[in-house]
Amino acid sequence: MGGIDDILAANEVYASSFQHEQMVGRAAKGLAILTCMDCRIDPLALGGLSLGDVKVVRNAGAQLDETSTHDLVLASHLLDVNRILILPHTRCAMTTATDTQIRAVIEMKSSVKASDLEIRTINDQKQTLIDSVRQLRSNPHLKEGCSVHGGIYDVDTGRIKIIDA
Repeated sequence: MGGIDDILAANEVYASSFQHEQMVGRAAKGLAILTCMDCRIDPLALGGLSLGDVKVVRNAGAQLDETSTHDLVLASHLLDVNRILILPHTRCAMTTATDTQIRAVIEMKSSVKASDLEIRTINDQKQTLIDSVRQLRSNPHLKEGCSVHGGIYDVDTGRIKIIDA
């Protein structure tokens, strides 16, 4: 199978004692989190949540874009989500370099030509978060009554700092 043999072996162990077959696909706590794909973020643990409590949408930089907006709107209507937390984090790679710098790193580490790759770095994380919260709150497709909040997760302390939009 190539590069995922360890995952498949671990999956066999997981499946042998699988106990979630009765779980429904709705957010038991009514929450969706848009956060970064950074592996230092455990969306369940950081909020005292369990499997089935929350819908999690992840991308580079926790950016509200067309895809994440689409997913959050659907979650609000179809998956019992009535509150959303947009949660970027400290020391995010998307905030520490420019698009040009990231393209240069990609090209240096591989034979890939990255000039046409959309990177979408973030110049001002706090303002971008405020803008995203406001944008999602004003989205006409979001379920009425669904609240939208913003915070920054500190990867060094594990704390969330709420950013008032």
